Amino acid sequence: MTGKLRKKLAIPADRLKAINQYLTSPDNTLVDRFLAVVEKHGGVEAINKKAAESGKLKNLLRRLEEMDSPYLKDLEWLAEQKEKGAFVSMQDFREAALAGAAPKNASRSFAVTLEISALNFFPWLIAEAKRAIEKRELMPGRFIRVRSMKESSEDRGDLLAVAAAMRIVGASYVETLDTKGTDGSNVHLGGPETITGYFGGVGQPNEYALKWVDEFLYYYTNYGTHQVLNINPGTVFLGYMLHKIGIDNEFKISVYMGNDNPYAVMWTLLAAKLFSREDGTTPLIGFNFSNSVNNETIELCAEVRGALDFESVVRFEHHITETWKGIVRQPYDRRDELVEVARRVKNISAKHEGGDTEIEEKLEHPSNILEYFLPKKEIEAQGLMPFLERNYIEKHAALNRTARALLKNGIPVVAARHLHK
Repeated sequence: MTGKLRKKLAIPADRLKAINQYLTSPDNTLVDRFLAVVEKHGGVEAINKKAAESGKLKNLLRRLEEMDSPYLKDLEWLAEQKEKGAFVSMQDFREAALAGAAPKNASRSFAVTLEISALNFFPWLIAEAKRAIEKRELMPGRFIRVRSMKESSEDRGDLLAVAAAMRIVGASYVETLDTKGTDGSNVHLGGPETITGYFGGVGQPNEYALKWVDEFLYYYTNYGTHQVLNINPGTVFLGYMLHKIGIDNEFKISVYMGNDNPYAVMWTLLAAKLFSREDGTTPLIGFNFSNSVNNETIELCAEVRGALDFESVVRFEHHITETWKGIVRQPYDRRDELVEVARRVKNISAKHEGGDTEIEEKLEHPSNILEYFLPKKEIEAQGLMPFLERNYIEKHAALNRTARALLKNGIPVVAARHLHK
């Protein structure tokens, strides 16, 4: 009986034919408007070529030099530290983590990426690097940014400096476009405080989906930013379409999408498969679960991901720590669960959005996700910058604690690959 029911789920060929006819029809207004945005930026070939040039390290550094950015010296220092091997090697860090205990068998295929959020200001990265050298700690293998990109681009080269730093340290990173619900697009929302914790309907209504594409193509071509956050089903779909027509874009789905069950994940991954290129690639490279997911859900999602041949492509990004205020009930600590699931599920990143709970609850100014959205002028006017930097450094400390816990249990980690040989 169940076999007959399963067969009913198959999509008939005539349905797929009808969908293809609609997508390719010259009368498709939605596709016309999408393609018009692409053509506005010069077309596929020109867009990719310009992005490749803009993203080269030498060109990023040249632009910083031309604007006399104070961050250029920091980048030169960072490159010097990398070249002279100032950062702890992975072997030495692992031996310190084991503290004399017998090493366990480790399969590189189950390595967990060490991820931190949110690197909103370039100077924090330098402070983090100095601490990592001093305390023989690992630098993250992945960084998340949620600062206004327009503000960052106008802040003495902050956007350029972060892009250059990522290429120096050998880490992946993702930016967050300004076209999002907190920009006033959803007229029913008063600001980020009205949506935190309730992630349905973040807000990219009406024409904002195409504005998202337009903004992405601007930063892609002018800064080489090829990976951005994605928070809405419409822009996820447009991300697939960009890649399908030839743009070499990437995106990660944010926790703001609220994907908290395996059926939501299956729906997203099925769409990724349908719109993958002939070589099987998809722009979806990261998938942030809701904070609610348990290990069983992660394992079921891995089953879907594997069946669709996306195991090495789509990273599962899982919150291990969270900001103390503004998003989840505390205490929130998923480190032990991570160690358990990482033995069975490949291609996971351990995302650190807050410090360890026993540290956060004692801080004079604990981390608060609402402060992610504050303009720099307001942060400085309130004297918050030292506190926010401290919050970021505590996330770094929590990340290293996770790294040690994983290594003690025989699970490899992925840190900044150019720094930790």
